[in-house]
Amino acid sequence: MANELKRILYVEDEPDIQAVARIALEGVGGFILEVCSSGFEAIEKAPAFKPDLLLLDVMMPGMDGVSTLQELRKQPELENTPAMFMTAKVRPSEIEQLRNEGAIDVIPKPFDPMTLSENLKSLWNKHTA
Repeated sequence: MANELKRILYVEDEPDIQAVARIALEGVGGFILEVCSSGFEAIEKAPAFKPDLLLLDVMMPGMDGVSTLQELRKQPELENTPAMFMTAKVRPSEIEQLRNEGAIDVIPKPFDPMTLSENLKSLWNKHTA
């Protein structure tokens, strides 16, 4: 597991949210970001990108975030890559379910673009220390 968070595979189907997250994570946070619009695209791009973190939207058409994570985990180079979900569903039972699916944490939507990078770094450090 990497000590420093640099490369994030971000899976989000909404173009507006993608754009805001890209500015927040690349521009503000200085991360290297690979943005995918679907789980299928993530499965195709993730192995070559070699992410430190998988950041997945939960509700997406075709293949939701949980299914995407399950498929990504089948690839040997990604089976231990830390994952976080972003979702508007943040009731404790829903967060617990996502953690049971393999997420190290859950980031609520809507997120604050100015603090998203710091929140990610903080959660990363908490779980990878």
